[in-house]
Amino acid sequence: MPDVTAKVNEAKKSIDLEKNNYVVELDTTKGPIRLQFLTDLAPGHVKNFIALAKIGFYDGVGFHRVISGFMIQGGCPLGTGTGDGGYKIPAEFNKTKHEPGVLSMARSSDPDSGGTQFFIVLEKSTHLDNNYTAFGRTVDQASLDVVRAIGKVDVDRNDKPKVKVVINKATVTETPK
Repeated sequence: MPDVTAKVNEAKKSIDLEKNNYVVELDTTKGPIRLQFLTDLAPGHVKNFIALAKIGFYDGVGFHRVISGFMIQGGCPLGTGTGDGGYKIPAEFNKTKHEPGVLSMARSSDPDSGGTQFFIVLEKSTHLDNNYTAFGRTVDQASLDVVRAIGKVDVDRNDKPKVKVVINKATVTETPK
């Protein structure tokens, strides 16, 4: 497993949530997913995700878990759901509802075990509210349509897509507020 702690910390230094707006586009094999962020509710998660995108961590990484009607999950460098970037970040639970298009941090049973794995919600999932850190959402309907298309791929009995769905490249766009 790659330990990208130093690279992520260095990339975070260039991220200014006060002065800039950020969008990350995940160019996937099913189309682009553009994401905007909840900078006031989960700034640590936002900076972490943007930094990972900036250093190319997500490039070539797949969505390893797809549960129709629930969510799509990616960000594991091993493609198994067991990998990370060599570090964990503390939870930033907030009042954001887990509704279609919401971006949230995947974790183990330990609330402070998030790092690189994320998921995007396909349908309203109230059991996640206040239990997982929501930190962004799809920017537009076209992005949500791509998320839903990924949510419809054939999977094996372990929820792994039978045909890989890959993030070809994650691109960060920064614009002044």
